Amino acid sequence: MADPSLTDSLPGLRHVLRRLAPYTARNKALVAGGAGALLAGVAFKLLEPWPLKFVIDHVVTSAGGTDPMGTALDPMTLLLSCAAGLLAIVALRAAFEYLATIAFALAGSRILTEVRADLFRHLQALPLSFHTGTRTGDLTVRLISDIGMLKEAAVTALMPLAVNVLVLAGMVAVMLWLDWQLALIALLPLPILYLASLRMGRRIQGISRKVRKTEGAMAATSAEALAGIRTVQAMGLEEKVASQFGAANARSLGEGVKAKRLAAGLERSVDVLVGVSLALVLLFGARSVLDGRMTPGDLIVFITYIKNTYRPVRGYAKQAARLARATAAGERVIELLDRPVAIADRPDARAASFPNGAISLERVSFRYDSEGAPVLQDVSLDIPSGQFVAVTGPSGVGKSTLASLILRLAEPQAGALRIDGEDVRDVTLSGLRRHIAFVPQETLLLRASVAENIALASGRDVTRQEIEDAARLAEAHGFVSALPQGYDTELAERGATLSGGQRQRLAIARAALRNAPILILDEPTAGLDRKASVAVEEALIRLARGRTTILVTHDLALASRAERVVVLDRGRIAQDGAPGTLRDRPGAFADLLQTGGRSDIAAE
Repeated sequence: MADPSLTDSLPGLRHVLRRLAPYTARNKALVAGGAGALLAGVAFKLLEPWPLKFVIDHVVTSAGGTDPMGTALDPMTLLLSCAAGLLAIVALRAAFEYLATIAFALAGSRILTEVRADLFRHLQALPLSFHTGTRTGDLTVRLISDIGMLKEAAVTALMPLAVNVLVLAGMVAVMLWLDWQLALIALLPLPILYLASLRMGRRIQGISRKVRKTEGAMAATSAEALAGIRTVQAMGLEEKVASQFGAANARSLGEGVKAKRLAAGLERSVDVLVGVSLALVLLFGARSVLDGRMTPGDLIVFITYIKNTYRPVRGYAKQAARLARATAAGERVIELLDRPVAIADRPDARAASFPNGAISLERVSFRYDSEGAPVLQDVSLDIPSGQFVAVTGPSGVGKSTLASLILRLAEPQAGALRIDGEDVRDVTLSGLRRHIAFVPQETLLLRASVAENIALASGRDVTRQEIEDAARLAEAHGFVSALPQGYDTELAERGATLSGGQRQRLAIARAALRNAPILILDEPTAGLDRKASVAVEEALIRLARGRTTILVTHDLALASRAERVVVLDRGRIAQDGAPGTLRDRPGAFADLLQTGGRSDIAAE
């Protein structure tokens, strides 16, 4: 029997539970065991007042000279039997409730651990357009805090409510069997409680949604400020950032207090109506005892059951704010899980095999949204195996977009992209990207050893010698060896203790260790001083040998070291040829040279 105040006032909870049903099915043995123990515990809960009934009807009453029900046992034997029976019932109820709690806690932990793992994988599969438009701090709150809140609520709120709902159903049935008229009188306040919980529950859930959204914004603000703490301190922005965080913090406090106040009001309303119900039972029940229609023991059972009958509503009132927060958290998690992945493997996608790495774009067009201007328009480009091609042009003309299309971080709306003659959409994403080494402008470095960071993207077990050879190729061996523990030195978060040039050389070493036939370099020298840039350039030239290389850059000096330069302008190929030829020919490349192509121009 479902508690209507729960299902109607928190409709989102039903949606969350329904969406998590496949995860529950995978743990059905544990859930079924917990449910069995739960039902057994409820059965013993229903039996608890009956020993007391027998004591009152057969022992206490017979001591006064009458025993309306009669028994063959002497009063003391019956008293001892009832005491032993009560002890056994309570012990068994406690044991089964313990087993149910453990089973459901374990099932909840397993289910939500699986949900968290799937959500993390799903977040990594979502397109770049989603991540660029979403604050990382809010995603972190959903991944860690929201799922943790769901897990905690499943054990501390949902399971007790489930127990109490089953107890309610059983006790109502027994009360109707004992005296249906008195049972109906006792249950008169239930419709009032239903309406109150319905109204309050919806208000609490609305507030809880706002609280979770505000907490996500707080996490995002703090993450952004702490990630850029150097800039915040240098520009004296501490007070401004603190005031933004404080405003969100105050909103969260205010909404949280409002939810608590509503829940407390609902809980007190339940207490008052339970008192009304008990008074009615005492009044009409005592008259029934006096009229001989029920025994004193039956009245005791009734009163005990009444106190437990309203426990589900009282429990809901007590846990309303927590359940509402958990529901709001669950909705935020489900919203992410249900967000479609724009780029995914086709059902018939096969493993990739690109031994040569020849790249061909056939009339490719791309725009980031249906209403925006096209970034690339009808671009056709053939890059033979092993050729080193630089892609340059003004900011915003689609250079980095071209690299993203080859990596399938974005999909063209028209045209096709082929590698070694195969359409990249016909192969698996993992297979495609395994054949591509990528050196980005911003190097991803984890809080791990230098060796672990270099080996991060190798996709295989590598030896220390291979790691060192890759570092030598990247001109990184010298500064790594000078670190306190050499290759075993643990780096700070995002490699903060290294210079920009050192971080880029580790990225080059990582790409070298990957040993892929295709190499994509996206603004690899942007932001570096000239000395660091020269060291990185030499490492890049060595890395590019024998690989099909696409260099995205504003640095025309670096672009001139490629075998071929492709100049993009307004989403189209403006010029294409050897750098020496383009330098001497009027056109887009010569115009860029005249305006001063530099390695320190901001990347697009």
